[in-house]
Amino acid sequence: MTKTPSTKPLPLTGVRVLDVSQVMAGPYCCMLLADLGADVIKIEPPGTGDQTRGAMGFKMKGSDSMGFLNMNRNKRSVTLNLKSKAGKEVFFRLVKTADILVENYRPGVMKKLGIDYPTLKNINPGLVYASISGFGQTGPWANRPGFDLMAQAMSGVMSVTGYPDGPPVKAGVPVADIGCALFAVYGILSAYIGKTKSGEGQFIDASLFDSALAFSIWDTAQYWGTGIEPYKLGTANHMSAPYQAMRASNGYFVMGATNQKLWALLCDKINRNELVEDDRFKTNPLRLANREELAEELEKSFITKTSEEWVDLLLSGGIPAGPINTYPEAFNSEHGKHRQMRMEIDHPVEGKIPNIGFAVKLSGTPQQIQRHPPLLGEHTNELLAELGFIDDEFKKLAEGGAFQP
Repeated sequence: MTKTPSTKPLPLTGVRVLDVSQVMAGPYCCMLLADLGADVIKIEPPGTGDQTRGAMGFKMKGSDSMGFLNMNRNKRSVTLNLKSKAGKEVFFRLVKTADILVENYRPGVMKKLGIDYPTLKNINPGLVYASISGFGQTGPWANRPGFDLMAQAMSGVMSVTGYPDGPPVKAGVPVADIGCALFAVYGILSAYIGKTKSGEGQFIDASLFDSALAFSIWDTAQYWGTGIEPYKLGTANHMSAPYQAMRASNGYFVMGATNQKLWALLCDKINRNELVEDDRFKTNPLRLANREELAEELEKSFITKTSEEWVDLLLSGGIPAGPINTYPEAFNSEHGKHRQMRMEIDHPVEGKIPNIGFAVKLSGTPQQIQRHPPLLGEHTNELLAELGFIDDEFKKLAEGGAFQP
């Protein structure tokens, strides 16, 4: 899967994206666009590059971290000192050729550098300019530094994560960062489609806070419908019961009987038909009200077999169930392999490196690995040549500090 041949152009072939972002939300957003064929040019600070290149605390063969390698495939890298006049000269030339720009600096930084949307709109009126930040470009929290942890905490996500009597717990994966990247892609592509009709670009304001809060559909539905503040339930659910992890003889598995038909099927499968008529569990609202007692009753049966046995038995009866896999188990599962969720990319320093596979599959124009995650500044000369800079101009730009810190 280092390269997948295709007879058709990818959907975003011919679209140029300037990736002026670091760490996760911005780079991940731009990688998704690159996977669909966009020419993504990663503009990095000279010397250090994207902060993630040196992150994670363990060494690869080269200087780039596995985190960077897993979020920056299919891009070209240019080093530019955007604080210098010479660096901005190159940048403005790039902006004239671009369709989309993505940045994730704190609000105000791009304006201070002289490369904010109003400035770049004068250079390229069709530019779709997406700003990703912790709390958005406006509002009383706008200037706060924003990371996934703060967004999870301040959006309410942490208030409903974990067990009722436990300490605050964040989601195990960066839901605010990745969620914001996905919402940004949605906004960017919508604006780009609009641009093809109107000829005009627009500004997109995406934030980790808004994105995390947008995931609260079930919790806010309960709150707005009942006035009861959402609370932590462990693996359980506010809308249906039983729908959670259950203890078996050798550990836990997950299952869900979310309607009356499934509830009756479950009781039959575990030989507990008396529970169907139990006054505590006759309806879903009653099962929700007596969730803890319900779990205790079910686990009296589940503790008699292994989690593997129960998953097989419940699935055979049409009842949703599954094991609780580790990441290695998920990637190495028969299904994970079939879905190609782990792939390998050829890299000039690391050799073959693993990458997470494509999360959605396009049948007519499948995403491709066309470029390895770029070395820092690997494509600077290549892009300068594409922009029409000649040797003397390159020397002048270099002397002007365009490519040095």
